[in-house]
Amino acid sequence: MRLRFWGARSRPVDDLGDGLRELRRPRAEGDVGHALRAPSPLHAFNRYEIKYLVDHSQVPALRRELTGRLDLDPYGADGGYGVWSVYYDTTRLRFYWEKVEGIRFRRKLRIRHYGDRFTVDDGAPVFVEIKQRVNRVTQKRRIRLSYRDAIRLCDGRCPPPAGDTDDAFVAEVLGLLVGLDLRPVVTTGYQREAFLGRDADVGLRVTLDNRVRGRDRDFSLSSDAVNRFIVPPRYAVLEVKANDRVPYWLTDLTARCNLSVVRLSKYCQGIETFGRAPRSVFHVHDHDDGAGSFEPATAQCLEA
Repeated sequence: MRLRFWGARSRPVDDLGDGLRELRRPRAEGDVGHALRAPSPLHAFNRYEIKYLVDHSQVPALRRELTGRLDLDPYGADGGYGVWSVYYDTTRLRFYWEKVEGIRFRRKLRIRHYGDRFTVDDGAPVFVEIKQRVNRVTQKRRIRLSYRDAIRLCDGRCPPPAGDTDDAFVAEVLGLLVGLDLRPVVTTGYQREAFLGRDADVGLRVTLDNRVRGRDRDFSLSSDAVNRFIVPPRYAVLEVKANDRVPYWLTDLTARCNLSVVRLSKYCQGIETFGRAPRSVFHVHDHDDGAGSFEPATAQCLEA
């Protein structure tokens, strides 16, 4: 029998706190709202995502093939860039269990920073994101805020200054935070190399994530707290993100490299590595000794 953990019961919209009520205030005469403002502060992406696990011995050859076909992300020169995320969930890990069970519509909320975590201060730019899965399509919506305003929103339930963001999206974020009583549960971080499609492959994005690690406490992005590997360090995670289809040359490349699609969620890995839920799909050691075997999990985590 499959168990469902749904977390805290949602409250009616009118009981979602002062922050959300402020966003729903009547508009002044002549204010047409955010729909006609340009450019919109809300960034949205709809993609199919496929993930592969790559042994580091294969990475140099794979990188050469990718650079011959794709453009290097201009933000990822000189070895790529850091990606650090703080994930929010209920006390009973509703979002985690929805992914384990393969719920067709599911969401998760996170604060994400691109770059060196030691440069994060109150004014550093971050994104507040809702990433959701609708059947096989992954959708990501996000707004850019200062780290100070992102923490005020996600931890303090206070909306950003009026006019700086997409009000409807902020209302949705507050609805999740307050209605489900979300709190930070896991931080993840990794070094990312990103490649962008060109010519016939416009819209294609391929990423290589190395040194995937995390922690289950001290959730400040600027913290110097020790992180543990949540994927063994001898592996990189290859992600293929396509708007419509994956080009033949790329599927042929993964076949020649003998890569198999894996159902891997970094968020799930973090939850399981720190004992918040059943064991991880990996046996992960605390230190970077290159060890660790890849074994299937009892409960698989779907990518999303």
